[in-house]
Amino acid sequence: MNTPTATAPATITTPASPAAPAITALAPEELRSWLDGQNGESGQQDLVVIDVRSAAEFESMHIPGSYNVPLPLLSEHTDEVASRLGSRVVLACQSGVRAEQARQRLAASGISTAHVLTGGVPGYAAAGGDVVRGKSRWDLERQVRMVAGSLVIAGLAGGRFVSPKVRTIAGVIGTGLTFSAATNTCAMGKALSAMPWNKAAQEPTRESAIHTLPTTTARNSQAANTADVTASEGAGVA
Repeated sequence: MNTPTATAPATITTPASPAAPAITALAPEELRSWLDGQNGESGQQDLVVIDVRSAAEFESMHIPGSYNVPLPLLSEHTDEVASRLGSRVVLACQSGVRAEQARQRLAASGISTAHVLTGGVPGYAAAGGDVVRGKSRWDLERQVRMVAGSLVIAGLAGGRFVSPKVRTIAGVIGTGLTFSAATNTCAMGKALSAMPWNKAAQEPTRESAIHTLPTTTARNSQAANTADVTASEGAGVA
């Protein structure tokens, strides 16, 4: 008579949980607290806010202390920009679209901790953050909506009153917008940015924009100076 052999229970392997994705969105309120602590805490000295909008948009409204490096310029010199940045980088634009494109480019160059400001500069202002205001202009994203909408209306109206072939304009614009959303790019926005009304008196260049970014060494020196001043003031009070 054969005695049944006990079978060891099967080992259940639990698949490892995927690593949580890095949080890249930054609320305006959080940025306000970071900027408020920048002058008082040496640990905040490595914070750099980069505005990737056009120079004209930057002149209209920007966050005090931010650096204007338009997205096309950043895209052309991504590695050089990344080499000058520390661990606390905040990217801002009008709504977050261009800032996210800049974040992806910087991530490919080794800056994986950059944050995208939620709601862009207007969202920061709406949340009570301090901003510097200048000449009022339409931002590029608003101009794109206006031009695209006008062309669609013109195509539909032309197709009704001129020739059905004119309706092709509406189809072309719709295809372009779909491609823009799929690729997260905007050829129309790039074209509009070259228009005279979207140019500032002083357009950023590699030298004027990228070379003015504070290097890690400069930030460490500034932090050390701040610490020395704080220590001196404390000794004087004592």
